[in-house]
Amino acid sequence: MNIIGIGGPIQLMLNSALKEDGWFESFTAKQSIDKDGRPIPWCTYPFIQFIEPRLKKNFDVFEFGGGNSTIWYAQRVNSIKAVEHDQGWIEYISDKMPGNAKIIYKELVADGEYSKEVLMGEEKYHIVIIDGRDRNNCAKNSINCLTDDGVIVFDNSNLPDYKESMVLFQNKGFKRIDFVGLSPVTAHSTCTSVFYKKENCLNI
Repeated sequence: MNIIGIGGPIQLMLNSALKEDGWFESFTAKQSIDKDGRPIPWCTYPFIQFIEPRLKKNFDVFEFGGGNSTIWYAQRVNSIKAVEHDQGWIEYISDKMPGNAKIIYKELVADGEYSKEVLMGEEKYHIVIIDGRDRNNCAKNSINCLTDDGVIVFDNSNLPDYKESMVLFQNKGFKRIDFVGLSPVTAHSTCTSVFYKKENCLNI
């Protein structure tokens, strides 16, 4: 029988990928940050490692649920617009937003203005990120707002509540890649999925 004493957890902390990813710092701070305290998306680490080298400076991004991820994407793309339902959180995070990032408040009502914000204007997006509330309606409204090579990123796609969205994307001809693993802050595994078509901006 293997018994892990006090040395096991210490060694895990010192030498593991969790340390390299900054998971311990994020868990302690209760914020999605890396080991140096810089903002990162609150998605699985495998997804972050996948998408970062594929982002391009000409990308326009829309995000349901704004925060540290908005800052992180803004540093790597042309523009990002985020919609958020928590006015207090917007007031806290707004001063940290770069000039090419915009975060706006919409009241959270099922199938209301929050989920429809992606439809406002004539903008098409290379990436739509669904990581906020009312996700099934956000998914429905996002499909026609993509560029011809656009992709959708859906966090926590493993949860039963979002099966409706998974079926919708499949029926619309999207292929799917799952990135399963730990994410910042939390101590359990989850899944971030990328939905894409043959011609896509991430060169999948």
